[in-house]
Amino acid sequence: MKMIKSFLTLSLLSTFFAPSAVAQNDITGDWYGTLDLQGMMKLRIVFHVQKTDDGLATTLDSPDQKAFGIPAGTTAFAQPDLSIEMPALMASFKGAVNEDFTELNGTFEQRGTKMPLVMGRQAIEAPTMPRPQEPKPPFPYYEEEVVFENTGAGVSLAGTLTLPTKEGKYPVVVLVSGSGPQDRNEELLGHKPFLVLADHLTRRGIGVLRYDDRGVGGSTGDHGSATSEDFAGDALAAVAYLKTRPEVDAKNIGIAGHSEGGMIAPMCAARSRDVAFIVLLAGTGGDGEEILLKQIELINRANGYSEERNSRELAFTKTALHLIKTEQDTSLLKPKLTAVLEEAYETLPEDEKAESGSKEDFVKQQADPLMTPWFRFFIKYDPKTSLEKVKCPVLAINGEKDLQVEPKINLAGIKAGLEKGGNTNFTIKELPNLNHLFQTCKTGSPKEYSQIEETFSPVALKEVSDWIMKTVKTE
Repeated sequence: MKMIKSFLTLSLLSTFFAPSAVAQNDITGDWYGTLDLQGMMKLRIVFHVQKTDDGLATTLDSPDQKAFGIPAGTTAFAQPDLSIEMPALMASFKGAVNEDFTELNGTFEQRGTKMPLVMGRQAIEAPTMPRPQEPKPPFPYYEEEVVFENTGAGVSLAGTLTLPTKEGKYPVVVLVSGSGPQDRNEELLGHKPFLVLADHLTRRGIGVLRYDDRGVGGSTGDHGSATSEDFAGDALAAVAYLKTRPEVDAKNIGIAGHSEGGMIAPMCAARSRDVAFIVLLAGTGGDGEEILLKQIELINRANGYSEERNSRELAFTKTALHLIKTEQDTSLLKPKLTAVLEEAYETLPEDEKAESGSKEDFVKQQADPLMTPWFRFFIKYDPKTSLEKVKCPVLAINGEKDLQVEPKINLAGIKAGLEKGGNTNFTIKELPNLNHLFQTCKTGSPKEYSQIEETFSPVALKEVSDWIMKTVKTE
């Protein structure tokens, strides 16, 4: 589930840039460095500094987060000092270049947190993190690259189909990722949860189709203009494709969704009887406003924020979210939202104003994500409206230490929606000591995700595969 506030974003890309040519005695060109985020994770940063008619301009890449071409506000250089302001990130860099223009030594600051950053001219490869669960070929099962169509949306989706063997007829599960543009492995912070899950299920005799989100990898379409309803259409296109495959038991095609995917799976099951079962992995049981407010509260506390600051952030966030839910006129929403955020800025203590940058920067950084079609749909949507229509078997599991989709509230909401619709064929479990990614953890904080070697708890994997095997046998 996407968070309103994060360092830059929440995804990792295992790639690196080719080194650029070094221009001697010239600050322009590409600069590469690595941020150490208080010992919790390391992120590669790239500055692209160019000359323009108006002076210097910079864009920033964070390749470990799949974030590229982020424009800086202003770039100033008076040898040896370089200053880069990044209002969209509420961040800045200030450093000094050495005599031969091969090293920048400075400080990266974001929201009041200062981190040393040394940058050079050579690209930095992605760090190798131990991920012992990640399967390596050759695999003891059949694997095929596939492309299928969501004809109604004009989108082609590329994915991987794994089956226990090429011959036979098997139950198959479609995997649906969480929020934000995700590849078929749902790769983030060095982990590939869907690759691990698909491998586990296929070894147990259950086929799996996982695919790149629209606009990601081999899939076409525009992810940024789509909503959860659009993504439900993509998942149902995957189900329709599987029905054309002779190796697939068409009566036993299910959908397993993680986070937002756990909201999308019931939408699909409510719309189509072709969905034989659904698995909700950290799925939501309340509307977006309820989910996000609880998320902010829990993560702020995990990050050590004072109760006064937490209460203040929750209050103005609640006002902004309520406005988004109730204002139907799009032309009026942005000015009203801007007014709310400007008022919120004025209530900030001076140290938090310094963290946030100018009022204009604060408003833009907060308002732009809230105005997207995805967010406006998500904040209004109550998943119980779909859960009440789901007639197929349902497994819903959440980690006890999930701070992004709080387990007790959401599992209770899922149970209430299913019961209201008369569905009695469901299993709901809260799994101890697991976080939002179903990793065994200490606190559940997103800061732990990249530092945990485990990608997907074996306990959770077994819960999913055991339940599916039991369910398809009874069909």
